[in-house]
Amino acid sequence: MFIIVYKKHISIAQSKNRNVTVTPLDLFGGIRVLLLKLLVIPSFLLLISLAGKRWGPSVAGWLSGLPVVVGPILFFLAIEQGEVFAAQSATAALSAMFAMIAFCVTYAQVAQRTGWPLALLVSLTVWTILAGGLSLIPGSLVFSLCAAATALLAAPYLFPTVQPLTGGPAPKSDKLVLRMVAGAVLTLVVTLLASTVGERWSGLLAVFPVLGSVMAVFSQQTRGPAFTAALLRATATGMYSFAAFCLVVALTLPLLGLKAFLLGVAVSVAMLGVTRRLLARPVGPTTDAEGASLKR
Repeated sequence: MFIIVYKKHISIAQSKNRNVTVTPLDLFGGIRVLLLKLLVIPSFLLLISLAGKRWGPSVAGWLSGLPVVVGPILFFLAIEQGEVFAAQSATAALSAMFAMIAFCVTYAQVAQRTGWPLALLVSLTVWTILAGGLSLIPGSLVFSLCAAATALLAAPYLFPTVQPLTGGPAPKSDKLVLRMVAGAVLTLVVTLLASTVGERWSGLLAVFPVLGSVMAVFSQQTRGPAFTAALLRATATGMYSFAAFCLVVALTLPLLGLKAFLLGVAVSVAMLGVTRRLLARPVGPTTDAEGASLKR
């Protein structure tokens, strides 16, 4: 299956350059890249899920702000499509944070009133509409930064105020294997689409709510809507780290080359530490367990 998918990916590249010759070594290297894409997201989903069980939804959501999805996608775009293309995609990804945070707010609100199928449908519809609108706006780092800042600053006031989460027995199953499988499938679809469209949609698709969708759906199923709202609120807080990564990559990739990704990761991790203080001052009520975990 991996070989078939990657051969399709190579055929797309060949359509742009008829003189490309694919060797067995190229094919083997491409399969390794594809396997890496399929392993990174499920592994991170597992770590976030375990963090949620140990420290609560706020810490799990906060960690999901790390650029684990957009980072590999932009990196592979830089290798396959060029550094300028990837920098423009990073600019688009920064503006797409507006759609991503809208997804989180919408899901959290709708989940308080209905089950996960409708909540997921409505929130993905909102993401699609906003992403489509953003794709029509000419790429601009200033606009992208303003869109991201607006969403980040407004987000804490748009989430539902949930009742304090009461302690209780842990669910019999957190469906960790299903989470990882769902994450792998979504990652495969999104990365293949991102490699076949222009830099604008490549950046927007890099911010498709892969982690958000999987975490929200399975959290609502196993932990309930209040847990899910707290998780998504913290995800929006963690997006400061995501924004820092995209901004650094967009600014420095044409100058530093692939080293820009190392700088972006360093700044992203530093920003994650800064936003830890924001988790200590949530807008809505939290559990005693969450508050204790944040003080550690």
